[in-house]
Amino acid sequence: MNFATIMGEALRALRMNRLRTGLTMLGMIIGVAAVVLMLSIGQGAQTKINQSIETMGSNLFIIVPGATSSGGFSFGSGSVRTLTINDSKAIAELPVINATGPVISGNAQLNFGAKNWSTMITGTTVDYFTVGNWEIEDGTIFQESDVRSATRVAVLGAVTANNLFGEVNPVGKSIRITNRPFLVVGVLAAKGQSLSGRDQDDNVFIPITTSERQITGNQFPGSIRYMLVQAKSPDLMEEAEIEITQLLRQRHRISDGMENDFTVRNLTAIADVATGTAKILSIVLGAIASISLLVGGIGIMNI
Repeated sequence: MNFATIMGEALRALRMNRLRTGLTMLGMIIGVAAVVLMLSIGQGAQTKINQSIETMGSNLFIIVPGATSSGGFSFGSGSVRTLTINDSKAIAELPVINATGPVISGNAQLNFGAKNWSTMITGTTVDYFTVGNWEIEDGTIFQESDVRSATRVAVLGAVTANNLFGEVNPVGKSIRITNRPFLVVGVLAAKGQSLSGRDQDDNVFIPITTSERQITGNQFPGSIRYMLVQAKSPDLMEEAEIEITQLLRQRHRISDGMENDFTVRNLTAIADVATGTAKILSIVLGAIASISLLVGGIGIMNI
């Protein structure tokens, strides 16, 4: 039996079983499409995670108030305020630590001329820009003297600057934050979304003292929402986490056997959670693809 005869018999069988042939082809098409989609989504998610990690900086810890939650990671909120600016200063003195960036944050209304924009206000220190791997696009960041004096100066994220000023250079211009005048001293380079999906560029940075006293307020004076901590090298991450934990337990007078009133999270651990989610998605899509291909294969064998 030659090749032409075999092909003829195959085509005849397909014509005699059109419904089964159509369903089989559909199963194969869905299966192949699912495989392609699985690979694309998996690779895309991993790429996005890697990009987000790169923008956040290296050798980082995020420390939030409150004990570790089994539900996962969050930037502590509510009435839990067990971390202070002085805690951040003490951690910065550890030999294994490069710098720390304490944060007080909240939402506020911004005004420039007739334009309004509601965004996140981040009160922090000068070192936050180094720890968070922020680059300046125009102008400069605020200075240590601004933090000491609670000066009304602001550094704008790229999205905020664009929404308020458009093509106009914001540096040197005056904006109003909760109806208080602030001088724009700089605009940051765009970073995109964080691991949590928040737009990092829709933000305004002001001195932490200015934020506490004039903008966001603080019912727990001296307390912070969270802090970023940068170790001096990747090799010191484990040692740094131990020393940070010991120092905070000592400062907070936590007795042996008692639970921490703070949570220290390694950025790598957060990235691992996101990577794990991407892997689960890939597995689910892989299962769908395998079932579709299996059904299609069985159909072909039975035509």
